[in-house]
Amino acid sequence: MVLEYEGYECLEAATGPDGIEATRREMPDAVLLDIKMPGMDGLEALEAIRAKDAHTPVLMISGHGDIPTAVEAIHKGAYDLLEKPLESERVLTALRNAIERKSLREENVRLRHQVEASLRLVGESRATKGMREATARAAPTHATVLITGESGTGKELVAWEIHRKSARAEKPFVKVNCAAIPEELIESELFGHEKGAFTGATARQIGKFVQADGGTIFLDEVGDMSPRTQAKVLRVLENGEVEPVGMAKTIRVDTRVIAATNKDLRERIGAGAFREDLFFRLNVVPIVCPPLRERREDIPPLIEYFVETFTGDSSYRPKRFTPGAVERLASCPWRGNVRELRNAVERLLIMVEGDAIEADDVEALAGEPLLSPAGSDRDAASSVPRAQAAPPGPAAGGGRATESLEVPDPTAFRTLQDYKDETERIFILRKLKENRWNISRTARAIDTPRSNLYKKLEQYGISRDQVQE
Repeated sequence: MVLEYEGYECLEAATGPDGIEATRREMPDAVLLDIKMPGMDGLEALEAIRAKDAHTPVLMISGHGDIPTAVEAIHKGAYDLLEKPLESERVLTALRNAIERKSLREENVRLRHQVEASLRLVGESRATKGMREATARAAPTHATVLITGESGTGKELVAWEIHRKSARAEKPFVKVNCAAIPEELIESELFGHEKGAFTGATARQIGKFVQADGGTIFLDEVGDMSPRTQAKVLRVLENGEVEPVGMAKTIRVDTRVIAATNKDLRERIGAGAFREDLFFRLNVVPIVCPPLRERREDIPPLIEYFVETFTGDSSYRPKRFTPGAVERLASCPWRGNVRELRNAVERLLIMVEGDAIEADDVEALAGEPLLSPAGSDRDAASSVPRAQAAPPGPAAGGGRATESLEVPDPTAFRTLQDYKDETERIFILRKLKENRWNISRTARAIDTPRSNLYKKLEQYGISRDQVQE
């Protein structure tokens, strides 16, 4: 009655054999099974149900103090044990957790099939091959893995690949974004809590480590964890034990940990913000995801891959990227890395009307980050060509100087060539500003091929933030 009031559709069976048949026929989200039943012992029924369907959670109901039977039920695969007399809140919480775990597993299966059919580490650059090799070596082990790299470089994909190729592939893959969960909730989210453990804890909650038992937990942005949470994660890694908030005892778990961060953890250790012992525990197998600007040869196959992925959906019309468009995309800085490239390709597929995407389309639609050539990427460690031609003197207050567009003073330059170069650079900057930094219009205005203008931008290290508005 309580279950139906809560919105559950319930089927009843009076005997073990009837329950087994109903489970086979109806494929329920969960099964409540009494240990003491006429016709068949509950443990026998449990074994029969698990033999036919190993993934439907079975919650056993036992009499008070029947500890040996309860332990045997857990060993035979029961999800949870409910003790008589039954408490409505306890039953509802256990049932919700069981159904959530089954749903999580089904989502993992769906994602795995999707990943196997689509997502993969695309590219044949040396860096990408290195990532694939490291992933293949890490997958069959139980070692913890620490994946580092800028945002958008594919850290989650690497973690999923490791899980998918491991012996834990059929078990849950649980992702936790440590930076997105408020500090006051992160412990409860990771380790669970008991009813009444804190204000608002109206029911018991199973933590992510327990949900991932037998599988893998992916701790994304692990560098953002508080010192207190770091200490509890370290305990899990050292002892395999989870301590839910408000519980006096610990829970044993067999959960593989893969962590990722876009921060320099050694730097954070030096600043006292990250535990060195936790770093050593996590960094057993280090994998680095390089930024896209360091593997530009992967950009053409990535574009091709994204086009195939998007046009596989009937809502996207197939389009072809011309060599000029590919070359233009390959020259961009991609501060958002693969994620930004993916978004740009999708935007172009949606917005361009024709069957072919040209370099001009890239300029018009792909977004402002594409206006800065690769050589001027502020995030990359790079030098500006012909820096000696720039007028002397640092910017007031330090940092990058903005520049006026006045004709330079000839006496500030050592050679005629330096003066010519600086004059040409100022001319190009003026024309870019006049044409609102539209590369195609600027190239037409100064009567030069677009490809030549790109070369000049790279030669002079020109980027939009240099201009004094």
